[in-house]
Amino acid sequence: MKAELKKYFKLTTLSLIVISTLDSCFTVNYGFKGGTLPPDLETVSVQYFDNRATRVEPALSQAFTDALREFIEGNTKLRAVNTIGDVDFSGEITDFRIAPTAISAGDNAAKTRFTITIRVIYTNAKYPDDNFDSSFSRYRDFDSTEDFSNVELELTEEIIDEIIDQIYNRAFVNW
Repeated sequence: MKAELKKYFKLTTLSLIVISTLDSCFTVNYGFKGGTLPPDLETVSVQYFDNRATRVEPALSQAFTDALREFIEGNTKLRAVNTIGDVDFSGEITDFRIAPTAISAGDNAAKTRFTITIRVIYTNAKYPDDNFDSSFSRYRDFDSTEDFSNVELELTEEIIDEIIDQIYNRAFVNW
């Protein structure tokens, strides 16, 4: 029995050593973002996005600007600069709206739609054919019985994340 246990221990140890060695020889990278940045693009700048919507949420401009900058820095090799970078994002928040969408009995709204639209001006100093000036819009519907102030922060974050994905894909993946 001791001989079998020793043999089992040696085989297990040897197997772990081989697996560890092979594991360190190979790397697999998974990514969910497509596209490849040209190697000569090194810097990015994100200008402050003014809120020009008729309904102004005071913290939205700074929150969006910071989120866009952080997302690009975290998902590209580009280094953020305070001047104008090789690629530059600027623009404005053009719409922040809450409107009834589904009418139920008695002309009451069953659902309310919350929409944010952001105009983005993308300038690529090294590849001007990639420049664009486009609006990106997303919305979320919520039950009209809910107080908007209770769901506003969560819905705003979800919408901003989706708009940033759209902007990233347009700028760097060319979708």
